[in-house]
Amino acid sequence: MKMYHKSAIDHPIFKILGEAADELHLEAYVIGGFVRDYFLNRDTPKDIDIVAVGSGIDLARKVAVLLKGNPEITLFKNFGTAMIKHKGLELEFVGARKESYQKDSRKPIVEDGTLEDDQNRRDFTINALAIGLNQKNYGKLLDPFNGLLDLERKIIRTPLRPSITYSDDPLRMMRAIRFAAQLEFEIALGSLQAIMENKERIKIVSKERIVVEINKILMTKKPSIGLALLHKTRLLSFIFPELTALQGIEEMEGQRHKDNFWHTLEVVDNIAKTTDNLWLRWAALLHDIGKAPTKKFHKKNGWTFHGHEFVGSKMVYRLFKRLKMPLNDKMKFVQKMVLLSSRPIILSEKHVTDSAVRRLVFDAGDHVEDLMTLCEADITTKNPKKQKRYLNNFKLVRQKIQEVEERDRIRNFQPPVTGELIMKTFNLKPSKEIGIIKEAIKEAILEGEIPNEYDAAYQFMLNKGNDLGLSVKEP
Repeated sequence: MKMYHKSAIDHPIFKILGEAADELHLEAYVIGGFVRDYFLNRDTPKDIDIVAVGSGIDLARKVAVLLKGNPEITLFKNFGTAMIKHKGLELEFVGARKESYQKDSRKPIVEDGTLEDDQNRRDFTINALAIGLNQKNYGKLLDPFNGLLDLERKIIRTPLRPSITYSDDPLRMMRAIRFAAQLEFEIALGSLQAIMENKERIKIVSKERIVVEINKILMTKKPSIGLALLHKTRLLSFIFPELTALQGIEEMEGQRHKDNFWHTLEVVDNIAKTTDNLWLRWAALLHDIGKAPTKKFHKKNGWTFHGHEFVGSKMVYRLFKRLKMPLNDKMKFVQKMVLLSSRPIILSEKHVTDSAVRRLVFDAGDHVEDLMTLCEADITTKNPKKQKRYLNNFKLVRQKIQEVEERDRIRNFQPPVTGELIMKTFNLKPSKEIGIIKEAIKEAILEGEIPNEYDAAYQFMLNKGNDLGLSVKEP
């Protein structure tokens, strides 16, 4: 076996790990993602997996003694693992083990094992690479499945038969696709076929674990790689039927519509070039999901998707709930982006009025920039002239937003006249008239009838109160 002595392996932490292992007469190896990324010359991760042939917990305790500064150590005795946090690193220790699985669960039955057993249980050959830490084999690579060659060839392959690997733990199907997307590798043909054959096994994986992998795919440089693989393997139909429903082009009386599924993947790729905001990428993924249930053909107008933004925003809630994602401000942000996703597009195609821009800024609030970013990503035409025209139109909308915002201060709008002042002025108790007056003031400001200022709003309030037959309270 070849010896490797690069700077990453010469890190002082590995010398200490080897010293601790030798004192305990244990074999110890660094394995998994750290080794993989080290050979790919990627930024090596801060979390490092250490496997000991014996007790991983004993090794962790010994390392904690040798490290200076009383590092934080956490024991997970039920799992036979331990973690040490030290100077920005997370060292996870585990004893070498072998695993067996039952049909209805992805949780393995675990037994103590050899390093060979531990490498056999790894998901992919590129994650089974191990480097020795003991003095006798320090820096020596143990690569029983030619993982290094797979790194060079950019191939995702399983150590054992892929049908066994994916059936035992179906989450590995998601991980294979995620690694293919992150590393821009190809999944070996036999492995890809095995994913297709075991696709229904994804049902036993928790929604939370699936979402973790989806998030990682969405955060890749080109998310369409992973999303297209999910579609090709038919996993996507189990996870996002709302997306697969968008695929296909129908033709009626010579009129066709675009394939909204592949368009969506282009939009996600476009937005990935401009933002690392995970939830804005989610909005790009879901921005058209309302088109499948609202698609209709009219002889006069052709294919229409009326109200798809409203329907889609409602579907976002149901999708998040089904996938056990947080039903919090992040979900509401995605809903808002989906709901408003066509508004700037409509503005860009027509004469941009101050009133329309004020309403857009009022509805989008602090997220108006995110909304514009989403709409610009939605331009997927291959016609250079059209693309240039659309981008220039959006530039005009952005300029108009800036002008209106500077003048009218609509973002996070607070009415110049409060409900308390209305009650005091007209000697009112809580009543519907207060809401009517407040709404009328807001509409007058948004329509440009009055400026967003106290004096103008106060006078408008008096006039509106008079229309409603209200009398001003005598001082």
